[in-house]
Amino acid sequence: MSGSTALLSRLQDGFARHFCIPTLFAKNAKRMGHGGDGHGHCAISIAVAAAALLIFPAASAQPALAQPALAQPAPGDFRLLFTGDVMMSRLVKAEIDQRKTGPWTIFSDLFHSASLVGGNFEGALGDPAKCPAKSKLCFAAPDAATELMRQAGFKLVTAENNHSGDLGQAGRTETRAVFQQSGLLALDFDGSPQFFRFGELTVGFVAVTTIKAADGRIQQIPSVELAQKLRLARQLANLVVVSIHWGNELQDWPTEAQQQQARWLVEHGADLIVGHHPHVVQAPACVEGRPVFFSLGNHLFDQKYAETKDGLIADCSVHAGRLLCGALSTHTDEATAFPKLAGKNAAADHALAACSPQLGPGAEIGGVSIRPEPWSADQPVNGIILDGFEIDDHGVGKRVWQSRRQALVSLQLVTTMAAEPLLLSLERHNSSIDDEVGLRPYVYAVGPHGLIARWRGSALAWPLIDAVESNDGVLCALHRGDSFLLPDPATKTTRIAAYRWNGFGFTGVKTPPECESVLRQSIR
Repeated sequence: MSGSTALLSRLQDGFARHFCIPTLFAKNAKRMGHGGDGHGHCAISIAVAAAALLIFPAASAQPALAQPALAQPAPGDFRLLFTGDVMMSRLVKAEIDQRKTGPWTIFSDLFHSASLVGGNFEGALGDPAKCPAKSKLCFAAPDAATELMRQAGFKLVTAENNHSGDLGQAGRTETRAVFQQSGLLALDFDGSPQFFRFGELTVGFVAVTTIKAADGRIQQIPSVELAQKLRLARQLANLVVVSIHWGNELQDWPTEAQQQQARWLVEHGADLIVGHHPHVVQAPACVEGRPVFFSLGNHLFDQKYAETKDGLIADCSVHAGRLLCGALSTHTDEATAFPKLAGKNAAADHALAACSPQLGPGAEIGGVSIRPEPWSADQPVNGIILDGFEIDDHGVGKRVWQSRRQALVSLQLVTTMAAEPLLLSLERHNSSIDDEVGLRPYVYAVGPHGLIARWRGSALAWPLIDAVESNDGVLCALHRGDSFLLPDPATKTTRIAAYRWNGFGFTGVKTPPECESVLRQSIR
């Protein structure tokens, strides 16, 4: 047995252990909600499980579809691919076990032509026996799924959706850890943003869900927390990608809420939005000059409703400092859960043809480009390390310093607050005054050997929620409604205050009307 065959055999064994096989879809099953997410109970009899596998076609070579023609890449170019919903449990797992091959064999050339392949991982890694007794829709997948995805070419999955909490917090933790052990980033909201570096360019990723998970987790749009994550990503990255779980299941057009949320995300820094959850394709569109894939549909799933068998792969490239996106179609035949390529999607390509935003500049002060240390499987995901690069005449950077790992919540290059450009950061630190881990503003200058702290984290007049520089150099701050003398972290009341930089700290000033509009847009 060859080494690769032995590895595949071990992967199949990993899938087969401790997992039972769901009963088959009835031919006339009613329309599925979260995919026909519920298709009967788990079969106990091994004989029944074996019979179930008979519906899957035997493993056979399929003719390779022609891959999209790619222009000759220039220095600095890179390609990003994003799939829709990927499940590795239930009948998908059963088919993998039966066919003894991964679902992405015919995608190998395409996926390995990209600098990064990402997808939405529907479920959590762990033992199905740990699914809550009352849960009818628990997508518990084996740890071996991560190795199959790594072999296929995935580098990133988003783990922020309505099935990410199917096994509770323990399942969320295991999912992140096992993916990381396999060399993949499993990105959730708390860990966002994370960054990848391609040559001299940085891409930031943010994951968010507006669909409540089994453990109750959900994010709101608008929200201060999301605005801060986008601000941080926007300041440090040349390209910001938001992966979002939203919309209505089986609805093939975006809701008004999705369209409003897309505009808000773009206004707050998103360059590219890749959506999922409806399990059907929703046509992409150009929103405020940015490509938005409202729903990529299913990529690998066991739903049987006809429209759930078609999907899109967002196919985006960076060329000459601009983002260019199109789409590839996929189709899944009735008797299988494994997708196949169906060629370019002309309608999506046409809709996005004129949607080519220019990349952002990132952060540069005094000839030093400030970049986040990119994600790595051997590094913790909490905190961000900043690298300082000097750029030569050919646009190539050389790292000249590196910061400590910092608990950055937000970062803004401020240019009108002081005579010199500064970095305004919001960081979470414990305070010796109130013994509370809270948000503290820091102000840094940039020197030849690293960051120079000009202001070290006083929380200003009241407990802080957010702070940004206005156009005329005023620091606009959103505070909690309580005080340091009478703290009440649970208060829902807020107040807005304004401050001016005095060279070594902040002085309170009359709040200009601009502060209200700058801060309230995040929480309106």
